[in-house]
Amino acid sequence: MGSNVKGRTAVEVGADGVAIITIINPPVNSLSFDVLFSLRDRYEEALRRDDVKAIVVTGANGKFSGGFDIASFGVLQEGKGKQPNVSNISIEMVTDIFEAARKPAVAAIDGLALGGGLEVAMACHARISTPTAQLGLPELQLGLIPGFGGTQRLPRLVGLSKALEMMLTSKPIKGQEAHSLGLVDAIVPPDELINTARRWALEILDRRKPWVHSLHRTDKLPSLAKAREIFKFARAQAKKQSPNLKHPFACIDVIETGIVSGPRAGLWKEAEEFQGLLHSDTCKGLINIFFAQRSTTKVPGVTDLGLVPRRIKKVGIVGGGLMGSGIATALILGNYPVVLKEVNDKFLQAGLDRVRANLQSRVKKGNMTKEKFEKTTSLLKGGLDYESFKDVDMVIEAVIEKVSLKQQIFADLEKYCPPHCILATNTSTIDLELIGERTKSRDRIIGAHFFSPAHVMPLLEIVRTKHTAAQVIVDLLDVGKNIKKTPVVVGNCTGFAVNRMFFPYSQAAILLAERGVDPYRIDRAISKFGMPMGPFRLCDLVGFGVAVATASQFVQAFPERTYKSMLIPLMQEDKNAGESTRKGFYVYDKNRKAGPNPELTKYIEKARNSSGVSVDPKLAKLSNKDIVEMIFFPVVNEACRVLAEGIAVKAADLDIAGVMGMGFPSYRGGLMFWADSLGSKYIYSRLEEWSKQYGGFFRPCEYLAERAAQGATLSAPAGRAKPRM
Repeated sequence: MGSNVKGRTAVEVGADGVAIITIINPPVNSLSFDVLFSLRDRYEEALRRDDVKAIVVTGANGKFSGGFDIASFGVLQEGKGKQPNVSNISIEMVTDIFEAARKPAVAAIDGLALGGGLEVAMACHARISTPTAQLGLPELQLGLIPGFGGTQRLPRLVGLSKALEMMLTSKPIKGQEAHSLGLVDAIVPPDELINTARRWALEILDRRKPWVHSLHRTDKLPSLAKAREIFKFARAQAKKQSPNLKHPFACIDVIETGIVSGPRAGLWKEAEEFQGLLHSDTCKGLINIFFAQRSTTKVPGVTDLGLVPRRIKKVGIVGGGLMGSGIATALILGNYPVVLKEVNDKFLQAGLDRVRANLQSRVKKGNMTKEKFEKTTSLLKGGLDYESFKDVDMVIEAVIEKVSLKQQIFADLEKYCPPHCILATNTSTIDLELIGERTKSRDRIIGAHFFSPAHVMPLLEIVRTKHTAAQVIVDLLDVGKNIKKTPVVVGNCTGFAVNRMFFPYSQAAILLAERGVDPYRIDRAISKFGMPMGPFRLCDLVGFGVAVATASQFVQAFPERTYKSMLIPLMQEDKNAGESTRKGFYVYDKNRKAGPNPELTKYIEKARNSSGVSVDPKLAKLSNKDIVEMIFFPVVNEACRVLAEGIAVKAADLDIAGVMGMGFPSYRGGLMFWADSLGSKYIYSRLEEWSKQYGGFFRPCEYLAERAAQGATLSAPAGRAKPRM
């Protein structure tokens, strides 16, 4: 066996004549090509041997299989060398060897059977599972469809509606539910799993249990007329939920083929669609996000020093406003005891009530039991002074964005907290060197920037200064993991990574509006592109106060490339301040439904006069594609600066930051990945052209200019520019 073999299987034949085939490929026994071909060889050996009467397939270390090895998708996409075809595996192996075996085979499922793992299990003649094992087909999360027969077997085992729901939502189910649906035949505790599976296989052989080929079952399928209704409903849902995506519809088509033309035709169509989707931009984008998300915790010079995270036993939070209470919620949900400090009783009570309300809404939605609610809230205490901070291991400051106030707080924290305590700030824009100016503890000052609402949004920006100790970063990465956030480690500058990359987002929108583009058209184009909302609707949501405060930070930091407009201040003067005042770029009815603000044109005219610009008739005719590029290319340009300055470690971190912090559509692979799909030359030439017409706001940065000149990707590390495919 070569050292580059990825995983294997082992076989052991018992005195009872049952061959136990075990999948071994840690950590989740994923199905690499090596594992699949080894599995085929073991099956063929078991079928040849006279001392083998039946087969049990299982996975090592309490996990059946997490599915096809995702790293292999990259190999398939690049198409290097001789490629195993999916139809060879799905039809020639899974169907014509495993399912057609002359000896009965039973899958013994523990831990997880996902994707290809569940597909192999469904080709067995019965399935035994533990109650908590997770079973599902989550391939659509990667822009694909199940490729080893899952689209054909799952509907025949659990019924058409449930199978569609499981595939289209990518949500796994637990063993217990799988049993009630008929996906598994029996539920047993882990220590009885293998023995039950052995007995079951022998009982099939003795015809005491049914010998079932999942692919040919029809008892759970509806009539054709009923099936057509179900497909129609599924397509309408998919159109509503993912209008820009093709693969959910491909999945529905493939399932339909199997029901209308028979399972064998379904398998061939599945293989054909899978091959096509594998090379789609959506699949490449989602696989980029999959790996990028797993790599954010690798920080050169920090996480490779062998440091072990220290245990954080108690966390202090200063400020119980919207952010402070959201952070407190996230921490107690992650089992951290928290003490929340406010300046007076009234504020403290409001903060504690907010945390309770956050948890209460989980109970109402059925995501949390009453007991869990009581247990979680008992981790939270309140306080009005720093007395209760003398034994905290970490403090997170979450007060308003006012430099002098934050400096005072950090000077106090240094006095009252133990000397090992991590001093973190949740500022979204202020330079950390400024915040810690009056302290001697700069090595333990770090940014823990949560996004609002903090207990819901998945991103945590960890901001380090030149002085921050590696140990402190490692500790905060660990806290991030425990509270189920995706952490991205960035350097210290105005706006850090997310807000800095995206400050040109709303500014570009205002620049276009002042020059005659309808703001509502801009929002529609951006939503259609896949953002949760357009820049004007977003501005209403965060509120004009926040918008003005952050804009002023950027004007000070980057005067030569900020677009200065009076639009928002003019509206603010007239009490238009966004959704909270029910009037901003939109007007809001009592149900918070947004409609156009009839007075908006008047404000745009006023702002236009004070900027001294005029309506450009060319811009009124912009296509949606042009609008998207004029809004997002300045964002890409700023992201290039963030990368060039070393604020971000790698482009993949910026991809994750944009997806998780701003809602950039994940199926486009992240901001930098999307930019590379258009090419650095193209982006550079567009920005260059606009900067001649509309000024310095669009001027391409040096990094972008260099990349375009070399024809290199934006995301390759400097000095290792890889040519574009």
